[in-house]
Amino acid sequence: MNHNNEEHQYDSEQRLERIRKEFEEGFSFVDHLDQDKTVTFWGSARFPEGDEHYEQARELAKMLGEEGFTVVTGGGGGIMAAGNQGAMEANAGSVGLNIQLPTEQRINKYVREGMGFYYFFTRKVMMAFSAQAYVFFPGGFGTLDEFFEIITLIQTKKIQDDIPVILIGEDYWRPLAHWLERVVYERHQAVDPEDLRIWTITDDLDEALEIVLSSLPRKRF
Repeated sequence: MNHNNEEHQYDSEQRLERIRKEFEEGFSFVDHLDQDKTVTFWGSARFPEGDEHYEQARELAKMLGEEGFTVVTGGGGGIMAAGNQGAMEANAGSVGLNIQLPTEQRINKYVREGMGFYYFFTRKVMMAFSAQAYVFFPGGFGTLDEFFEIITLIQTKKIQDDIPVILIGEDYWRPLAHWLERVVYERHQAVDPEDLRIWTITDDLDEALEIVLSSLPRKRF
C-alpha cells in the first residue's frame, strides 16, 4: 500500500513538473509577441481549402496582417491553416500553438513560429493570453469549448470585458445565440442580459476588421 502511494506521489510530482514547465515555456514563447496587435483564430480543422469558411478565415487573416496584426492559431488544418495562410500572404506574423496528439496533429505549412503543447488547458491559456481579439469560425466540440471558456472568462472578468469576440458565420452562430437568449436567459435566467452582448456575429469581414481595429490598445488579463 505504501509502495503504491509512493508511486502515485512520484507520478503526481512528475505531472506537476511537466505542467509547470509547459506554462513557463508557453509564457516565454508568447511574451515576445506584440500582444497589442495579435488576434487568435479558432475553428474547425475539417474545412478544406476552397471551403467558404476556410476562405473567409484566410481573407480576414490577410486583412488583419496587412494592418500589422499577428495571427495566432492552433497550428493545425482547416480554419487554423487558413488563418496562418492569410497572415503569411500579408507577410505578417503567423503563429501556431499546436497540440501533441497520439495521431500526431501536424503543424500546417503556413506557420512561421510554432510551439507544441502536451496539455490542452495549457495551450488554451496561451491562445487566450496572446490575443487582443478573438475570432471564432464554425467548428466542432473543441471550438465550442474554447468559445464558452472565453466568454466565461470575460463574464467573470478574468479577461477585460471589452475585448472583442467575433463570431464569423451567421448560419452557424445565430441558432446558438438564439438558444442562449431564449432558453438560457429568458426561460432559465441563468445569465444576465449583458452577458449576451459579449460577442458580435457577422459575415461582414470589413465589420470584423473594424471591430478589431477599434479595440487597440487594451490589456487582456
